[in-house]
Amino acid sequence: MDATTTVVRSPCKASILLGRPTILAANGSCFARFGSNFRFSASAKLCTSVTIPKQGPRRVSAGNRRGFVVNAASSPESSEFSTKIAPLKLESPVGQFLSQILINHPHLVPAAVEKQLEQLQTDRDADDQKEAPSASGTDLVLYRRIAEVKAIERRKALEEILYALVVQKFMDANISMIPSIAPDPSGRVDSWPSENGRLEQLHSLEAYEMIQNHLSLILGNRVGDSTSVAEISKLRVGQLYAASVMYGYFLKRVDQRFQLEKTVKVLASAAEDNNFGQTVMDDTRHAGGEDTPQVMSHPEVSAWPGGDISPGGFGYGIKPTRLRSYVMSFDSDTLQRYATIRSKEVVSIIEKHTEALFGRPEIVITPEGAIDSSKDENIKISFGGLKRLVLEAVTFGSFLWDVESYVDSRYRFVLN
Repeated sequence: MDATTTVVRSPCKASILLGRPTILAANGSCFARFGSNFRFSASAKLCTSVTIPKQGPRRVSAGNRRGFVVNAASSPESSEFSTKIAPLKLESPVGQFLSQILINHPHLVPAAVEKQLEQLQTDRDADDQKEAPSASGTDLVLYRRIAEVKAIERRKALEEILYALVVQKFMDANISMIPSIAPDPSGRVDSWPSENGRLEQLHSLEAYEMIQNHLSLILGNRVGDSTSVAEISKLRVGQLYAASVMYGYFLKRVDQRFQLEKTVKVLASAAEDNNFGQTVMDDTRHAGGEDTPQVMSHPEVSAWPGGDISPGGFGYGIKPTRLRSYVMSFDSDTLQRYATIRSKEVVSIIEKHTEALFGRPEIVITPEGAIDSSKDENIKISFGGLKRLVLEAVTFGSFLWDVESYVDSRYRFVLN
């Protein structure tokens, strides 16, 4: 197949291998249905890196509000170094402080995060205990505005704490994150090193089987082709990356439950598991949920002109797995709950991280409601580079679930 006509599928459902509902954002709306309403965050801002003076953070008092104030000064050397760690540069004082710890003392990040979370909790408790002015008018409006600004500041700090923890998990695994996408003189963008082996080892055996199916769904019979180069829409690759992040979040969530049940021996023995999986798939087929048509009916098929990648059609190479059969046993309410991103902070991180990687797209909506792709930029990327991109995205989503759960156990922000 000619590289210029090669098409890469962009799965947009958390359960694209299951034929189930789309992944949902924290507010319950569909977040992964990429179409005319797809957008990257228009409010995401990038800033230069900063350095922290040697005296470090100091505790100060400003009126009745106490907190850590970090004095920061920009440094070209620090900025250049930090871009090698993660594409998104952190803005808030807390984020800048954690950036410097990531650069200079990454092993101290957990302790620094604990302190920052304690301070956020102290600030939130103090604000909750304050009484609103009894009088109405200007004083009440000013009070509410101050409270709103403080809440926004805390949420910004919380987002960057979560992001710093994800970056640290990549560093602990000795995996370099993909930098902002920029073509080299030849037009290629995949100059990053291959980390596929290390990325694959970060997942359980059952989860990795699902990831292989995810890759097969996207690349078809090109999964093993690491050298062929395709020219692909940059916007579509960004959509693919964001969808894969959300898929990784969903996959880690259900795999955690699966592994827990297996550990406490709620699940049957290995032989019984196989029978259970076959029974579930048989029941699904009898109910009209035939396996192959569910995969073939993916709504993004029509969004990619040029036909299928592989002779096997869309979904070529998809195989039944124990984890997939386990998830298919969920009722619709349980599946919808597991396919929902729990917090607005994680939704915002996905948007900002994707924008930091691919830039802010110029999206024009036609009067018919479709996306005008005339201004869309094409990039050249090998199938090996695309596989690396997807593996990192799935791992990023998996780490997001981990750090969201960890932080929420110390600073409640996830709405149940």
